[in-house]
Amino acid sequence: SANSALNLNQDDFLYHFGLSRTSVDLEKIFGDTKFVCCGGSPTRFEHYANEFSKDSGLPLSANLSRSDRFVIYKTGPVLWINHGMGAPSLSIMMVETLKLIHYARATDVTFIRLGTSGGVGVAPGSVVVTNAPVNGELNEEHVQWIAGKKVVREARLDKRLQQDLIAMGEELSLPVVSGKTLCADDFYEGQMRLDGYFCDYTSTDKFAFLRQLHEMGVRNIEMESTCFSSFTARAGIPAAIVCVTLLNRMDGDQVTLTKEEYLDFETRPFKLVSAFIKQQLSI
Repeated sequence: SANSALNLNQDDFLYHFGLSRTSVDLEKIFGDTKFVCCGGSPTRFEHYANEFSKDSGLPLSANLSRSDRFVIYKTGPVLWINHGMGAPSLSIMMVETLKLIHYARATDVTFIRLGTSGGVGVAPGSVVVTNAPVNGELNEEHVQWIAGKKVVREARLDKRLQQDLIAMGEELSLPVVSGKTLCADDFYEGQMRLDGYFCDYTSTDKFAFLRQLHEMGVRNIEMESTCFSSFTARAGIPAAIVCVTLLNRMDGDQVTLTKEEYLDFETRPFKLVSAFIKQQLSI
């Protein structure tokens, strides 16, 4: 549940957005928000906001963030916000976005993370709708260290939203897959890559781990899912994660796509999510 002290603050500066309760009318600007779409890259999210505005006919705002850490674009009731790479960066964006929609008195908001990932035993270009995120210990939990203590929280996503997104993906003839997602804490060793600066394990170790992941239902690897899902679950907000795979990690560690393939694959989560949002908004 939200921090009760939030209601006592006359002002609150959302530092990484460069916005405060008194500098702008948050309720007027953000009060109608129904969807928050987020993902790593600022330029990708500017592009998605542009494309969604063109597709839907909804007006596109300027970048509403006044900080260089994150971008915020608004197309009608849909926000497009980047979160950087990894759980620490995402956690900052999530807290400030949750405070933003709280102060704006927005209701019935849904969060969707759109991203890229490494596939585990699925073809490059597969669109994975996460059914359960798992952490580095392979548990469906998000771990935070608070006051020197390990705090473990459930990492849970909305089942109905998953089913609706998969159905939409199938309707669009996208290669959509339901599976667990490994949320790694780093890009190289935590994902058993062999091409990092450090590597204290063998190719045999790597493939044994990937097979173990595949057998437990993991279909892709990224670095945000447990944090994203535990924060939304704690806030009582339905949420989903839709990530395209840029490679099958069973076949290697380097992305070897052509520029055309990369651009096609990268837009698949957007195609799925934007079609779903337009359906929900009856556009």
